[in-house]
Amino acid sequence: MSIADKLALAQEICGHEFTDVQLLRSAITHPSAVEGEPVSASYERLEFLGDSILGSIVALSLFKTYGAFDEGKLTRLKVSLVSGATLSEVGLELGIDKIIILGASEQGTGARGMHSALENVYEALVGALYLDGGWDVAEAFITRTLKPHLADERAEHPSNPKSYLQECVQSDRMDPPAYKVIGEDGPAHQPTFTAVALVDGIRRGRGTGSSKKEAEAAAALDALERMGYTTNGVILKKKLG
Repeated sequence: MSIADKLALAQEICGHEFTDVQLLRSAITHPSAVEGEPVSASYERLEFLGDSILGSIVALSLFKTYGAFDEGKLTRLKVSLVSGATLSEVGLELGIDKIIILGASEQGTGARGMHSALENVYEALVGALYLDGGWDVAEAFITRTLKPHLADERAEHPSNPKSYLQECVQSDRMDPPAYKVIGEDGPAHQPTFTAVALVDGIRRGRGTGSSKKEAEAAAALDALERMGYTTNGVILKKKLG
């Protein structure tokens, strides 16, 4: 697909005709495609701006929508919606993978590289929409693309399993959890890691992921379930207060 075609499709995805097309081009350009050029040529600066705008718009929307939710539930819901996993999923649904301008070094890196790029470009598009069309345009895009993923149940799930596990075990006067990567399988460009969660020196959970961080988070989720802090991934009411 030519760059002109990518830009045209990007505008369709955004639902906005850009006045500054160069701004849009930067938002969909991976740093590997513009090595040696000014930092503004890629999505990095726009990603920084978009991340802040995304967080503000989502926080305001949740605050208005869920008047009965306390700070903890609102935070879990927000973190879940703006997480890398959610934004990557949304980006794939929107077809953002088709519009990213990649350099030779990133082509063929597989799902792991695309996962990160989808999240980054989504945030960069939010930043570009804000600069080109204003708050309302950015808000419309975020609402349209994230609303299908909004569910009350997200507020009942730990948004950060490792942090929540630490909170739970310390409240029960146990030592903070420790993590150990015990395995790495698959090709170098797309590995699968296996990690375990240890509490008081005892293995409490095990998990896998495409990165060490994901594997540790999966191990924490498993530990939360096995130790009775969650049930089917839902935080038990006794631990909410």
